[in-house]
Amino acid sequence: MKLRSFFSLVILGIILSCSNDDDSTAPIVVTPDTEEESAPIADGRLVCENGFAGIFPCDDFDLMAQINLSQFGNSAGGNDIWGWTDPVTGTEYALFGHREGTSFIDISIPTEPRIVGFLPTETVASAWRDIKVYNDFAFIVSEAGGHGMQVFDLSLLRDVDPDQNITFTPSAVYTEFGNAHNIVINEQQAFAYAVGTSTFSGGPHIIDISDPLNPTFAGGFEGEGYTHDAQVVTYNGPDTEYIGREIYIGSNEDEVVILDVTDKANVLLISQVNYPNIGYTHQGWLTENHRYFIANDELDESNIGFNTRTLLFDFTDLDTPTFSGSFDGDTGAIDHNLYVKGNEVFLSNYTRGIRVADISGIASGNLFDTGSFDTFPSNNNTSFNGVWSIYPYFNSNNIIISDIDGGLFIIRRTGT
Repeated sequence: MKLRSFFSLVILGIILSCSNDDDSTAPIVVTPDTEEESAPIADGRLVCENGFAGIFPCDDFDLMAQINLSQFGNSAGGNDIWGWTDPVTGTEYALFGHREGTSFIDISIPTEPRIVGFLPTETVASAWRDIKVYNDFAFIVSEAGGHGMQVFDLSLLRDVDPDQNITFTPSAVYTEFGNAHNIVINEQQAFAYAVGTSTFSGGPHIIDISDPLNPTFAGGFEGEGYTHDAQVVTYNGPDTEYIGREIYIGSNEDEVVILDVTDKANVLLISQVNYPNIGYTHQGWLTENHRYFIANDELDESNIGFNTRTLLFDFTDLDTPTFSGSFDGDTGAIDHNLYVKGNEVFLSNYTRGIRVADISGIASGNLFDTGSFDTFPSNNNTSFNGVWSIYPYFNSNNIIISDIDGGLFIIRRTGT
């Protein structure tokens, strides 16, 4: 069952209905109605107290700042997010995707983020944009027709006056495909994987980015059809047959696919795995020991009626991966992108906001929530509003969130 067309129309209609008419220009931190509800501390954050940081429900995460959509050119919707730390200055930047393009935000003072620049979409606006980073270059794709892959030299942000909000042009554009749903990069290897393009039946379109300003076609694979999202790693897990190989894990709408992409001209299918009650196999991430894969299904909540369901797979043997169970949430909110850092998984759950779970007991299926932050306090409905994605990998412990309706949020665990 391939649900791509139905899914795209549903989410596009909902995102297009979202707007924000606030004309303010400074970063926003929502203040509470009462001092008892939540109060700022010395560094300017809103502490999570009594279950709230300002108006936002929370558990063990404080609100550092919010930049709403109106400050990104009156954008009609946020989408993907990624992060970059300047290796020369140590400055942390949020790379925030929205319908009109990509904005770059200096978050070195997380309570006073500053928009330093904007890279417009290559063709037209789109509800879908995706961003990854390799060697201080950002690689950006979109579902916008004819967009291709933009390449942007992030070192250009280093000398920008942060009060100017400069409009940039791309450093390079790769045009061997037009629209793409996602871009995947294994940062240990100089290759990017565009997925969901019109090439290779939507499977991985592989690009050599060893010279980022001159990206070149390297290969592709169409044997398992459309990939919605993927992760690629240099494998170092329990299956000794594949140690040192470059392994691709694709979320392919109705199954998870494992490929050996070491030889870009001869991609090999290793295995496939599915699970009960498939709605739309959306995205996932390996644990750091590469033994388990944690994934999300974007339509099982609305189509089947589950509470938020996070899928668990045992990848001990890549030739025979198995579905091992699920970790269920406390509402019917739809799940979206998730990422693993250490012994925690960071879950984007649309209207429920972000949830963080301890995965140290994943071998026995014993996951448990350790915190949350709800950027969409209106409700926890089964709808496409709220959090799109999260980036938890800054050394500072700053965590950045993209919200379809609310823009950029910066949060940090209470006490850090």
